[in-house]
Amino acid sequence: MPNSRKEAFNLLEKLGAPEHLKTHVTLAGEAADLLIDALRELGVEIDFEFVRTGVAIHDIGKILHTSEMTGPGSEHEPEGEKILINNGASPKLARACMSHARRDKMDCSFEELMIALSDKLWKGTRVESIELDVVDRAANTLQKERLDIFPELDLKFEEIASGGHERLQRSVGS
Repeated sequence: MPNSRKEAFNLLEKLGAPEHLKTHVTLAGEAADLLIDALRELGVEIDFEFVRTGVAIHDIGKILHTSEMTGPGSEHEPEGEKILINNGASPKLARACMSHARRDKMDCSFEELMIALSDKLWKGTRVESIELDVVDRAANTLQKERLDIFPELDLKFEEIASGGHERLQRSVGS
């Protein structure tokens, strides 16, 4: 547990996650779904359920480090990993709490990169290094060159990011 987005939300509820956190992971999940659709259209197959679940739990440590909901901080990352392990999550899934923010210091899976990218794009932030890593992983999976798929994915990243303002507006009321 959790092995799905629904189970992840059940765990957030059980642990008393604030509404703002649940709203955040819902909105990041919308971005993840759009990314998943784009990769599927290209024919890329990865563990999309892992991505959905990982997006839902990546900030679970903020339940204990509430100041990091609205301000800087990284204490929620290792704390989230511990919370998930203590609640029966696989170490692979629990690692998403760390990798979504520390991907440049870790050897991340394609799925972990998707979680990190979703966490940026939902609010309209574009981070070239993550985007290029995702493009390269997709190209490698499809046995293509970066430039063969870059234009299509870049457009999708821009489309998702362009909805960030609207998603941020929805997050304000939480």
